[in-house]
Amino acid sequence: MPATNLIQRMFQYAVDVAQLTQALPYTAINKVYNAQIIRCSSSVYANYRAAQRAKSSADFIHKLKIVEEECDETIGFLTLLKSFNPTMVTRINELIQEGDELLRIIVASINSMRKKISNQK
Repeated sequence: MPATNLIQRMFQYAVDVAQLTQALPYTAINKVYNAQIIRCSSSVYANYRAAQRAKSSADFIHKLKIVEEECDETIGFLTLLKSFNPTMVTRINELIQEGDELLRIIVASINSMRKKISNQK
C-alpha cells in the first residue's frame, strides 16, 4: 500500500474517531476518554506523516514506533469507551477493527525496515 494511501487512511481514522466522540453522550467518563482518544488517534496520523520525512532508517523506525504506541493506545481507549457506551458498540468495534489493521501494517513496516537494516550490515 503506497504511503499516501496509508496517510489518507490514518487521516480518516482520526476523523472517524473524533466524529465518534461527538456522537457520544456527555458524561464525566466520556469527557476524559474523549480528550485522550482524540489526542492519540490524531497522533497516529501526525506521526506517520512525520515518519515519511524521516532523516534516516533509524529515525523512520523511531517515528513508526510512536505511531504503533499511539494506535495501540487509541484501541485501548476505544475498548474502554465500549464499556460505558453500550449503544455505540457496533460503531466502536468498527473503529477498533480499523485500528487493529493499521497497527498490523505499522508493525509489519517496522519489522521490514529492521530486516532491511540488518541485511545491509
